[in-house]
Amino acid sequence: MPERTPIRRACPPDAATVARLLRDFNTEFETSVPDAETLTQRWETLLGRDDVVVLLADDDAGFAFLTLRPTPYWDGPLAQLEELYIVPELRGRGIGSALIAGAVEESRRRGAQEMLINADEIDHGACRFYERHGFSNYELGQDYRMLCYIRELGP
Repeated sequence: MPERTPIRRACPPDAATVARLLRDFNTEFETSVPDAETLTQRWETLLGRDDVVVLLADDDAGFAFLTLRPTPYWDGPLAQLEELYIVPELRGRGIGSALIAGAVEESRRRGAQEMLINADEIDHGACRFYERHGFSNYELGQDYRMLCYIRELGP
């Protein structure tokens, strides 16, 4: 069994590293992403917030981006794993498992009762990964699934 990868919570001085990893993630999956300078500035702000947690794997091999928000359903926050990314050549070494375990541990420590994750249905590897780590695909009934609606709210 491989050793558990060391992870740590990112702080504002790590903004450029997190920005680079997020840009790499979006580039790999051909998704638009702001320029590095803009992302770095945004991460500097986000990493200073108490309701945002970014965990970095040792040697910047990957990151997990977690947000916590209030909910009326229990006393603690609702946790959402926003992003999980591992540098491609380092995948399969337990880094993602260490990051998801760290995200779950941090969420529990903060009183969260539930963690949400959105995954593309066609990304079978990601779906298997999350299911292997105890997450379930929530379907409301046999004939339909819960959908995620998005609307851009630009200027």
